[in-house]
Amino acid sequence: MLNLIREHRNLIKQLTKRDFELKYKGSFLGGIWSFITPLIMLAVYTFIFSVVFNARWGIEQSDNKFEFAMIIFSGLIIYNIFNETVSKSTTIILSNVNYVKKVIFPLDILPLTTLLSSLINAFFNIVVLAVGIAIFVPDWNFMWIFISLIYLIPISLFSLGFAYVVASIGVYIRDLAYTVGVLLNILFYVTPIFYPISLVPEFMHPIMNLNPLTYVIEGYRDAVFAGKFPDWGSFLVFTLSGYVFMLLSIWLFRKLKRGFADVI
Repeated sequence: MLNLIREHRNLIKQLTKRDFELKYKGSFLGGIWSFITPLIMLAVYTFIFSVVFNARWGIEQSDNKFEFAMIIFSGLIIYNIFNETVSKSTTIILSNVNYVKKVIFPLDILPLTTLLSSLINAFFNIVVLAVGIAIFVPDWNFMWIFISLIYLIPISLFSLGFAYVVASIGVYIRDLAYTVGVLLNILFYVTPIFYPISLVPEFMHPIMNLNPLTYVIEGYRDAVFAGKFPDWGSFLVFTLSGYVFMLLSIWLFRKLKRGFADVI
């Protein structure tokens, strides 16, 4: 896989750039929307959850309405990496039929480009998050945002693993795209994005922890807002699990891709 990335790094770069540019193709502001969109969403979250619902993050949450919105926003950054990567990958092969039938093309890199594109969007969101926290949260250390970046490693591994699974199976089962869309919507609400896991009944914690996003989002928030490093033992085990899952997913993709041309 590493050899494949090295040999086709220029092609991966071009496809990732194309995927990102297509998102804003024809718009007047173009890539500037990458900053405008998260700013608007951050303002909406602040108003709805902090003003309308008067919600608080836990018992000891301060009256800083912007802090609550940014806690939610930080969780959405992680979720969107997974959501965009997996949802796009369900039809990534079917959307590039010419690569399957007409030319010799490294299909293995297509799910990877969806991940890279989602990471670019995440970068703009992280910049907005960092600026917002620096302005509205007192005594915040800017270096904490760099500590949090370590959690992009496991979420990228799990996202890429699921991307290869849905990309390969989606060629044979066309309804998978709709099924994945529904499951991602369910995942959105059962993942601790709008609430801390401490508010969930303790007997449900083992079930919640089966969701890989739970560990990453909780750890990412602790790093961003408190500068906490992960417990390195559990972090390495979790990251290794994501790596093994990604390798198995690549193996499945390469087995199933032999029949892509016959099915499409």
